[in-house]
Amino acid sequence: MSAVAGQGRRDRALWVQGTCTVLVATGAAYVSYRHGREFALRHGADASTASMWPLIVDGLLTTATVELWKPADDSRSPGRWAAWLAFFFGISLSLCANIGTAPEPSVFAITVAACPPLALLLAVELLNRALKRHRADDPSGTTEPAGKVVETGATDTERAETDDESRVAVSENAVQQVEPTAEQRMWQHYQRERTRGRTPTGAELDRIAGTNNYGRRVLRQWRATGHGPPSTPEPSS
Repeated sequence: MSAVAGQGRRDRALWVQGTCTVLVATGAAYVSYRHGREFALRHGADASTASMWPLIVDGLLTTATVELWKPADDSRSPGRWAAWLAFFFGISLSLCANIGTAPEPSVFAITVAACPPLALLLAVELLNRALKRHRADDPSGTTEPAGKVVETGATDTERAETDDESRVAVSENAVQQVEPTAEQRMWQHYQRERTRGRTPTGAELDRIAGTNNYGRRVLRQWRATGHGPPSTPEPSS
């Protein structure tokens, strides 16, 4: 229960911090737009260009901010450097526009003018750090991605199939090892027929073993040696 309550407090704190960041960004965008438009008019831009110039700066800041809020990984490291570069470039432009339109070159006037972009910079950085802590504390963040789970399952399946194929190959090899040869099958039939009081012919032995003109040669060999082929090996355990 304590872990769930702690997670709920962290979620509420993150929601409050995100809301405050949105408010700061909205206020900074409004002030920066007014100052940026005035800054562009003072330095040679026409009315339409001056109206678009602050939107370009704010759009750059928004794009960079969204990129910075995404989860960081090794594959996006170059993209995060580009996002930080774009963010600081946009803040610098906004800062120049705000300070450049200060009513008088005093410390307080410059402070008021520089406050919106600096406040946005700090708010975005604080929220970015809060998001990193939230992802690090999230228990579900420690689990494997779905793609890896599927990949691991596929690997286990392939490993099981490989084991089955290996067992089948071993079984087939064992069957091949214990299967009697043609001469051994002939000898078994020969012994059975001899116990019945008859001697099989070579053609009969060929039919038993599925050979052709091999039975007569085997019979001559057995008569010459006085015994048949080696016995059929027993299956190995």
